[in-house]
Amino acid sequence: MISSIGQIAITVSDVSKALHYYKDILELPFLFEAGPNLAFLQSGETRIMLSTPQGAGEVGKNSILYFKVSNLETFFNSCVQKGAIEERKPQLAAKMPDHDLWIGFLKDFDGNLVGLMEEKSSS
Repeated sequence: MISSIGQIAITVSDVSKALHYYKDILELPFLFEAGPNLAFLQSGETRIMLSTPQGAGEVGKNSILYFKVSNLETFFNSCVQKGAIEERKPQLAAKMPDHDLWIGFLKDFDGNLVGLMEEKSSS
């Protein structure tokens, strides 16, 4: 039985450049490197693996990761100031029964979309 997602791989062209983006701009905690083409970070209970193309992986054509954040607009602007590529400013995506879902999108240096989301209390 599957209990949770343990790791997600992101295919990048240059692991050291990608590591800078995900560690220094998105501020994910760095775990370790395993050679020049693998780096690992943590996002909550899920490990993120940065890797050059292996098998069928192709740079910039990954599924979209949505990272939960607090103060979405502030975090989004901070990432852009640090060099993230702005794709779409944060905006209301859906009104849920108990909260409003806000989402914004950035791109990493390989063109992978990075979703940032915040579940705000309904007012």
